[in-house]
Amino acid sequence: MREQRTSPDLPLFLAVAALLTLGVVMVYSASQYMAADSAIDDGLYYLKRQCLWAAIGLTILFILLKIDPKKLEKWALPSLIFAVLCLVAVKIAFGASALGAERSIALGPFHFQPSEAAKLSLVLFFASWYGKNLKNNETLLKGFLLPLGICGVIVALIMLQPDLGTTATILATAFLLMCAAGVKFRYLLFMVFSGCALVVTAIVLEPFRMARFTAFLDPWADPQGYGFQTVQSLIAIGSGGITGVGLGNGGAKWYYLPEVHTDFIFALIGEELGLIGTVFTVLLFAVIIWRGLRIALFCDDLFLSLLAFGLTALLGTQTLINFFVASGMMPVTGIALPFISYGGSSLLFSLADIGILLSISTTIPKGDLK
Repeated sequence: MREQRTSPDLPLFLAVAALLTLGVVMVYSASQYMAADSAIDDGLYYLKRQCLWAAIGLTILFILLKIDPKKLEKWALPSLIFAVLCLVAVKIAFGASALGAERSIALGPFHFQPSEAAKLSLVLFFASWYGKNLKNNETLLKGFLLPLGICGVIVALIMLQPDLGTTATILATAFLLMCAAGVKFRYLLFMVFSGCALVVTAIVLEPFRMARFTAFLDPWADPQGYGFQTVQSLIAIGSGGITGVGLGNGGAKWYYLPEVHTDFIFALIGEELGLIGTVFTVLLFAVIIWRGLRIALFCDDLFLSLLAFGLTALLGTQTLINFFVASGMMPVTGIALPFISYGGSSLLFSLADIGILLSISTTIPKGDLK
């Protein structure tokens, strides 16, 4: 890797800054009435916490930006072990229950979601593994079965929470990383069929998931039950029209759309900012994916190239799933919209992903990323 470091990728940073600003504004709009009308009795409660997480996340971003990204390789295995131990801790004794699932560890007034750490650590591990074993990437054992087995352990622990959305994100990211690393096509085809079988099994074995899937096929068949969130999300997006009903004037947050400040915040953007707001949001995410892929393409270090690609795939996959759920193109599953949804763990690790991407961009000669 070159000793001289160039300036970090400006379009990537500006896109993230714009999304972060939009997120703070929309979290305030989505949560003000809910927080004031609850036992919290503070309309600024969620806004203050989101600003705190954003400040911490930006600090982490700038710290990672200053670190030589190649040094992160030595943390690949330790971070993965840490994530696995945290996921085990959630199920053993330290899990905090919310909305019928145990996905976080309570740390005083704050909750930490180990699945967010697992996503980043798995990408880091895969990049290190495939970067070191290039000649073995096409073999069955080292190129496919061992990485898949490690991914399977992470997925199994997350499914126990349960969290199908994060599981889908991890499997899709792992698949894309394997494609980039040159794993044989027939192995990848097996992974696709196995993943589909896992998802189908998870849906069939859990009555609430089957109900959600049925509601996805026809949400208006059960508009007051399992189809409620999808119906209300579509109503919110549709009522926004071209220009929206105006910032702060949306009706979905008046208890019509549950989790509007987290999983369904994209629907509120559609309602209050209209088609213009949703297109602007999509374009900002498109810039992140575009710049991330260019960083991966022009990086001359295999580990860093795979790491950049994996982080971009991780953010892109999670974003698409959130968009699809909010627009009724996927069954409802709880997954945050990066940089915008309320939530500390998601925001911190999303900004950490960007910090690493920006750091990798500084290893590429000036002018190559234009």
